[in-house]
Amino acid sequence: MVALVDRTSLERADEMRRDFVANVSHELRTPLTALQGFIETLRGPARNDPKARDRFLDIMEREAGRMNRLIADLLSLSRVESEERRRPAESVDLLALLRNVVATLTQAAAAAGVRIELAAVSDPVAVAGDADQLVQVFHNLIENAVKYGGAGERVRLEAAHIDHEPVVRGAAWAITVADEGEGIDALHLPRLTERFYRVDTHRSREKGGTGLGLAIVKHIINRHRGRLRIESEKGVGSRFTVVLPEMPMR
Repeated sequence: MVALVDRTSLERADEMRRDFVANVSHELRTPLTALQGFIETLRGPARNDPKARDRFLDIMEREAGRMNRLIADLLSLSRVESEERRRPAESVDLLALLRNVVATLTQAAAAAGVRIELAAVSDPVAVAGDADQLVQVFHNLIENAVKYGGAGERVRLEAAHIDHEPVVRGAAWAITVADEGEGIDALHLPRLTERFYRVDTHRSREKGGTGLGLAIVKHIINRHRGRLRIESEKGVGSRFTVVLPEMPMR
């Protein structure tokens, strides 16, 4: 008797696990190495140099903050993945949720020279969802648009009703976060939701990115049985559209 076992999925899972561990190790090792180097310098040559000490402490604070954000995102990703098979059943007023997210980010956007516009919608926008997770989705998308697409000085949110969306097998709402920035090259678009994938690694780290934000967004949208569409054109801007099943009004 000859038994043939297809181990493709197991091998792929092992490879993904190895890549994930390697990426996490690399992301943590870089700030840790910097912290160790600055600590040695402060104990030695810069011990009696107030200007150097203040400068190094500022850098150390940024690196510690970066590690803290990475750990927080890793915990968030783990939590989202563990809940992905449990579909939310609560009704969420999506428009009210978006207004709250915009209000939270308005000050930071203004400091970056960007205004956030929310297009008016007269109809109720009700979806079945986890309000906290949906806040996380739109906070991430709007914050990214401000950080990386802010060159156009405007980020616009639009809500559109879809009578029948094949992916969700019924009516849905599409919420689009659009910027007028430099755009993203088409070759990067299929990989944007991969863990730790960055279009510009140096720029992302400089702005405090962990490389996990869009991966978290993807898993949350999957839990809500929705879909994420990403469109971008160099020199024109980017559009991130979240499609969520509509909850019938009672």
